[in-house]
Amino acid sequence: MSQAIDAHQHFWKLDRGDYRWLTPNLAPLYRDFLPQHLRPLLQSAGVQKTVLVQAADSLDETRYLLSLAEQEDFIAAVVGWVDMEDASAATVLAELAENPYFVGIRPMIQDIAETAWMLSPRLQPAFAALQQLGLTFDALVKPVHLDNLLVLLRRHPGLAVVIDHAAKPDIANGGNGRWRAQMRELAALGNCCCKLSGLLTEAGENPQPARIQPYADFLLECFGARKLMWGSDWPVLNLAGCYQGWRTMCEGFIVQLSPADRERVFGGTAASFYGLDGSGRAG
Repeated sequence: MSQAIDAHQHFWKLDRGDYRWLTPNLAPLYRDFLPQHLRPLLQSAGVQKTVLVQAADSLDETRYLLSLAEQEDFIAAVVGWVDMEDASAATVLAELAENPYFVGIRPMIQDIAETAWMLSPRLQPAFAALQQLGLTFDALVKPVHLDNLLVLLRRHPGLAVVIDHAAKPDIANGGNGRWRAQMRELAALGNCCCKLSGLLTEAGENPQPARIQPYADFLLECFGARKLMWGSDWPVLNLAGCYQGWRTMCEGFIVQLSPADRERVFGGTAASFYGLDGSGRAG
């Protein structure tokens, strides 16, 4: 049996000052979230390893996350951040890639005003370096970005891309016909995976499984178990639910799959995409 992997979780420490978006009005999130807080949740949910994902546009935060990975046995990999527009981006990526826990980057595209930013010629050296170094690209996007993401993936067929949180469809209000068409096109590309994560916080007040099930079904239909990976998005998840609750909900979403395919969604796809070795550590 393959290890269960949470393909998307965060840590932060407020006094580091990395997180401009994290303000007191986000009361459930406005405190430190560190390995000692997540470990018992993983144990209760039967999750052995995690992929730790950046939450600040800061190279210092990336190095901090890598230091945590070196200390904590359950962190299998780190998805960090670099300034892709900087002339030194390729050099910085090569330096970070020397750390066995560093597997890729995630620019915070959802917070960038220019929806076509990802297609800027300024980023091409960074994209080339990602492919040359065998690193991955987490696409933190919303539906408004998907047309441009499709262009990007066709432009770079060798780039390994995973769409975070299924591009945050508007589950609370419905009306996601365009999102569905775009996601079908992206799923048809050989280099695009998707995370079954973040949907609870897009589902409005008191989110129920019945509201999210059609979206999970659609993602499974499009991507299949080999290109879909489960993630908690903890602790952002705490805005709408709890770790075990989301895990149990997602187990219900994919109960119809074969045992092998369920293992893929809950670990195997993440291990393959992020290049983790048999022990769950970055390889």
